Amino acid sequence: MPKTYSHLTVTERCCIMLRLKDGHSARAIARELNRSPSTITREVERHRSMLGCSTLPYECGRANARAHLARFTRRRKRKLDPSGELFSHVRQGLANGFSPDQIAGRLRLEHPNCYYLNVSHETIYTSLYAMPRGELRRELMELLRQGHVHRWSRSRGANRKEAGFIAEDVLLAVRPPEVDDRLIPGHWEGDFIKGAANRTAVGTLVERTSRFILLAEMENCTSLAALHGFSRELTKVEPALRKTMTYDRGSEMARHRELTAATGVNVYFADPHSPWQRGSNENANGLVRQYLPKGTDLSNMTQSELNAIANSLNNRPRRILGYKTPLEVFAELLDQEQAKLVENSAAH
Repeated sequence: MPKTYSHLTVTERCCIMLRLKDGHSARAIARELNRSPSTITREVERHRSMLGCSTLPYECGRANARAHLARFTRRRKRKLDPSGELFSHVRQGLANGFSPDQIAGRLRLEHPNCYYLNVSHETIYTSLYAMPRGELRRELMELLRQGHVHRWSRSRGANRKEAGFIAEDVLLAVRPPEVDDRLIPGHWEGDFIKGAANRTAVGTLVERTSRFILLAEMENCTSLAALHGFSRELTKVEPALRKTMTYDRGSEMARHRELTAATGVNVYFADPHSPWQRGSNENANGLVRQYLPKGTDLSNMTQSELNAIANSLNNRPRRILGYKTPLEVFAELLDQEQAKLVENSAAH
């Protein structure tokens, strides 16, 4: 038997027809053609299935025409056909800023038992890159997120040096252990996103359990601006969901004790050159950069515009949240905390 597969030829199909008429078995025909017996039986069954009758004799001309047609006919319609409903869901998800992974995960969550409305993120990527050049392909490719960019060391710059405002009682080592587990809500991570020439900035806050994002308008990059901006946004949050904030060692947080007095949020500082200790905030900064690329003059951004960006990010499904959105999880946490307050009040 040959080790490589090849399609049956016209001559072989003629031989099958003649030998079947002479009463030869499929195994005998296979030996003569040096083929597998299953190749012969499948060929005959396909021909009978095409005719819709198991009693009609095998005819090589008709069988060869069927085989030729099958070679140039798509066996299954593309799952992400541009005219289909699933493609519309994918296109809308990309337009909303979702990644292919988030789109696929959200579809599984919303349509768990519907094969036609489920697709893997790899299929989405493959379909987009396999599209012929044109306006639709260009539009969808622009909606995909950018790849990772080169990042400078977090220690670069004078304001990243060790500062005297960080005392022993605000180091990460003395932060409550419950923060690490992400089970108790109300613990935040904070940072600055710098704009053009490092003269403008936007404050970012991420709740560790829900990944809920707040963006704070800043007048400039000073510690006074950070105090006012972060205080303004944190006081909008329910007191039960503002407990601690973990920050890097930037000098903009020099007035952290005043921030604690104004909001009740205890500030702790991560170890030097350890961005992974504030991983949620680092990830959030990358997402915000889709809207506020490096070099943008952030002094033109209003709080309403920043709220719109945060709202868009908070309505994206996240894999780490089981493809729920940060807003959905944050709302659940808020309901739980309020229920606890009511229960405690009733107990007293």
